[in-house]
Amino acid sequence: MLKLDHISLKAGDFTVDDVDLTVASKEYFVLMGPTGSGKSLLVKAVCGILPVQSGTICIDGNDVTDLEPGKRQVGYVPQNSSLFPHLSVLDNILFPLKVRKLPKKKAMSNIEPVIEALGIGSLLSRSTVNLSGGEQQKVALARALSFNPKLLMLDEPVSALDEPTRCEICGLLKRIQQDFSIATVHICHNLEEARIVSDRIAVIADGRIAQIDTLKNLMDKPKANVVKKILRLAD
Repeated sequence: MLKLDHISLKAGDFTVDDVDLTVASKEYFVLMGPTGSGKSLLVKAVCGILPVQSGTICIDGNDVTDLEPGKRQVGYVPQNSSLFPHLSVLDNILFPLKVRKLPKKKAMSNIEPVIEALGIGSLLSRSTVNLSGGEQQKVALARALSFNPKLLMLDEPVSALDEPTRCEICGLLKRIQQDFSIATVHICHNLEEARIVSDRIAVIADGRIAQIDTLKNLMDKPKANVVKKILRLAD
């Protein structure tokens, strides 16, 4: 589904260097590492927000390295949800479809299963300003799923939530990923969060992939001291 082949990119003085990874169809894949390790840069490169210096990004077998974000079929939930405060919940969810000039009737048909799955039907007429953190993340997720993307990218989607809400939303994310059979990449630096959602995990340090494996194998057979350190800090 997603294949990164020798991806390198720069942001200021920081470099993500020669990253190779593959995310399978229907897989829930976690990027784990400390703050400043390059996780968000990789996600933004996949979404088309940041250009890469070298390498290729393929989604569903298609090279999207030079495509603009709107043509990549990637749903993106940023860390702060980035909802539009001047729009209602419904209009926030419909926004990607409006940009794509989908007729209103077809757009409403598209989002009905997402709204039902997320249980946010009662929020549609409300402003996003007064929503709880968990509600905001549900709306941001609905918006990202509204156009039936091939890939879902989540940049620390629960980091700003309290512990009970974090666990609730992680369980919801895993269920939605399975129900919609969508390949998902999720940034986190919390081990319990990774336990709830991940099929496999890539541990990242200083812009490089240190190891990719299941959480159990990472815990039992870390290949480097940096992997042990990152997992210990995340626990």
